[in-house]
Amino acid sequence: MNLQTKADFTALMHKFLDPLKPCYSAGCARLHLGETGVTYNQNAIELEAFSRPLWALVPFWVGGGSDPEFEKIYRKGLAAGTDPENPEYWGTTGEYDQCYVEMAAIACGILTAPEKLWTPLSDTEKQNLAAWLGQINAHTIPDCNWQFFRILVNLALKSVGMPYSPELLEDGLCKIDSYYSGDGWSTDGASVQKDYYIPWAIQYYGLLYSKFAADTDPRRAALYRQRAQLFAQQFVYWFDANGAALPFGRSLTYRFAQNSFWAACIWAGLEPLPLPVMKGLIVRNFNWWLGQKMFDRDGILTIGYCYPQMYMAERYNAPGSPYWGMKSFLLLALPDDHPFWSAEAAPMPALERLKPMPYANMLVQRRAGRVTAYAAGVNEGHGHGQFPEKYAKFAYDTRFGFCASRSREVLNQAAPDSMLAFVIDDNVFVRKVSKTWKIEAGAVTAQWSPFPGIEVTTTITPTATGHRRHHEIDSSFDCEAYDCGFAVPNFTPGYAESAENDTAEAHCDTLCCAVRGRGEAVVIGCDPNTSLYFTNVHLPAVKYHIPKGHTVLDTEVFDEAN
Repeated sequence: MNLQTKADFTALMHKFLDPLKPCYSAGCARLHLGETGVTYNQNAIELEAFSRPLWALVPFWVGGGSDPEFEKIYRKGLAAGTDPENPEYWGTTGEYDQCYVEMAAIACGILTAPEKLWTPLSDTEKQNLAAWLGQINAHTIPDCNWQFFRILVNLALKSVGMPYSPELLEDGLCKIDSYYSGDGWSTDGASVQKDYYIPWAIQYYGLLYSKFAADTDPRRAALYRQRAQLFAQQFVYWFDANGAALPFGRSLTYRFAQNSFWAACIWAGLEPLPLPVMKGLIVRNFNWWLGQKMFDRDGILTIGYCYPQMYMAERYNAPGSPYWGMKSFLLLALPDDHPFWSAEAAPMPALERLKPMPYANMLVQRRAGRVTAYAAGVNEGHGHGQFPEKYAKFAYDTRFGFCASRSREVLNQAAPDSMLAFVIDDNVFVRKVSKTWKIEAGAVTAQWSPFPGIEVTTTITPTATGHRRHHEIDSSFDCEAYDCGFAVPNFTPGYAESAENDTAEAHCDTLCCAVRGRGEAVVIGCDPNTSLYFTNVHLPAVKYHIPKGHTVLDTEVFDEAN
């Protein structure tokens, strides 16, 4: 899709949002998009789907856009959803309630487009809306990026003269400040892993705050902008020249929210990279996503990544969750004469071949525009689910993607790409989390244990043709282990595979992965729909016998992508 002018981006927004119009409830406060379940109730599920389109619609309105149908829907829906006497009332909230997440988009609407979402309401409707939003100050919320939801709600309530909590506003800001690590990176509260919640949450909301509180809190506003400048110099490495962004971490069903940080920088008046470069990052990422199978037959976004897929979904991914990606349309708030609209999308800037990111717990390699990240395996260990797949693989790549296991019972269901997979009593065990780790200029070293009685120290060294893995294993019993490469799509033009002597290979017309080591070469046929990128994949690997005692393994992975 040609994305150059404001009209082009507006058309893209309509492509995403117009299919929703027939799905709103009679009172417009609820949006029912599917039947899959999550950890919160139907009230929150349908509020989530209602609220998230506002991340695009509000900037659209701020930038002078008009869609009378959506304006009517949201004025009517806000009144109905916050009226305790209305059958579509969103309900009384409790501790750690999902409704607090969805309040943020409404709060930003009140802050930036009050003439659409606040002024048209009657006095009673305003009181209802303020009271419903104010519930966030009466309950506990998670100590993470959620603090920004309370911050934004209190800023919004303050802006329209409604009761708010200056104490909780300041408390939330202090917590956000305490998460900062360095080089623009923060943790997401107590979570140790670093992922997209830094660009599309901590950094994104920080930039919003830097504009909303420029006069009332100039110190923090300047600090958040400075951190965004630093972060941009790191985050640019996560983007492939073809537009893909690094598939890594949780909540990947938010898809093109990957480029929302760049949109927030431009909206906030920051240029950590030249404006044409940031436009190129945004345009290419959107177009890469438009090339994937992310819509259903009605044009509704699905849960999944490159195609509809539930295996990789989080327990909090409801049918409306993917519309979190609408945050990228913050760009539509830019005035018609903003230089972004006339700028030509520039290619990727010159970047280092190897970029250590100690605050992101990874080493990033770039080859011919492609991105491979060698992760240290840092995560909570028992988080939202599938953390070994999302954080603890040895390598993540923008051309190959990665697999999310269907089960750990057999290899084909485990689909352990980019992992050293131990098979014990017909079960598959991989790195869940690293105990210690070190990020160096040319290597990543981590100590980990897949199973009680087995200790492993792995060093990953990038090469011009892939990477080398050196494993030092101490095992208290005999077992088998499979050192696996990247998964390759098998039902695709040019596919072939081989397993001869010490080398296993799978290739097609666009991708090739070979794994070599002093063991038995094998190719594992993974279960369908385990890969985030491809519906069917095969996995080259080398099988090793691990005797009781100390074992040293050296495996080389060769990978190519066209």
